[in-house]
Amino acid sequence: MRVAISACLLGAPVRYDGGSKPVAEVLELAEKVDVVRVCPETASGLPVPRPPAEQREGRVLLADGRDVTAEFSLGAERCMDTVRRPPVSLAVLKAKSPSCGVGLVYDGTYSGRLVAGQGVFAERLEREGICVVTEDTVRECKPSVEHPVAIVLGSGLGHLASLVRPVRRIDYRDIEGFPLSARPVAGHRFEATVGTIDDVPVVVYPGRIHLYQGYSAAEVTALVRHAHHLGCRDIVFACATGAVPGMAGTGLGVLTDQINLTGRNPLAEWDGLRDVESPFVDMNEAYSPYLRSLVRGVADDLGIHVEEGVYAGVLGPCFETPAEVAALRALGVSYVGMSTVNEVIMAKALGMHVLGLTLAANESGAPAVTHDTVLAAAGDHADDFERLVRGVLHLL
Repeated sequence: MRVAISACLLGAPVRYDGGSKPVAEVLELAEKVDVVRVCPETASGLPVPRPPAEQREGRVLLADGRDVTAEFSLGAERCMDTVRRPPVSLAVLKAKSPSCGVGLVYDGTYSGRLVAGQGVFAERLEREGICVVTEDTVRECKPSVEHPVAIVLGSGLGHLASLVRPVRRIDYRDIEGFPLSARPVAGHRFEATVGTIDDVPVVVYPGRIHLYQGYSAAEVTALVRHAHHLGCRDIVFACATGAVPGMAGTGLGVLTDQINLTGRNPLAEWDGLRDVESPFVDMNEAYSPYLRSLVRGVADDLGIHVEEGVYAGVLGPCFETPAEVAALRALGVSYVGMSTVNEVIMAKALGMHVLGLTLAANESGAPAVTHDTVLAAAGDHADDFERLVRGVLHLL
């Protein structure tokens, strides 16, 4: 996986003051990927040290008043030439700077105040379709004993739990909000395992309950709240789906967005919503672009075919009619299933980073689809699914 990283985050003394801002989590990531060091300011020929620069009214100005917009643009273009040959799939840039800031930049008053905006180089990277994050995202997604990665597994995918070196096991009946009377459907198991996979701290939930079984949206998201209570900041949802013909093929896929067609929302049923300042949750980037980029990089490195697309969650338990498949295609849906959407809403409400992986076990609307054929397809892709998840955990 080829990743562009701001040179200052790797310890290079290229900042305006002649210093650097090395970040341990970024340095660790750099050891596992093919790194392309970038620094648009030095690429433009600006000296080190120099006065600090900030953006104001679309221009980049040094603290002494000199306009260096042209220099910053030149440096950005020179760095773009570097990241295009061959192309990078991810860029990790220094937060807040007029060149590399993502989402927030200093406002040009040199007071430390931040405003919404993009750095000159960051904007060009995003225009090329490259995922751009700051060191803050890498740091937040880094697993630890205090912040393990939660993995919720769907039909036929629970075998991943066997990879865990266990520290303790938790019966689902001991999880607050999980219905005591629940019984797993085939391909699910109701015992969470806390431990490690390849020395990465994880909590694996090898099964879930569904709305179509008669449970509430609050109940089907109990595992998400439990994972958050255990300190998990990253959560992986794996689910079996149908691939909408013409939009995606069968096999492994990465979820990029979702449409909730279940008619339910867990936040409307969650008592904890009374304790938050606002009930309104921003669902932009519901599935973390950073984690999705890691999946794509791992898949390319391992030669695993992975598609991506929008997921539609339906109530179930019926498989889709041909007319419903046509409607889903018109909506831009690639994958359709009977779980995940409510869980993702809860995870976003709790501030977690979400990765959605799917096994499209069949074409949506195809005849002779049964739960048994879905489980059989999961078994056929078990090895690639395992390698993909382990590869992502390794990069985290």
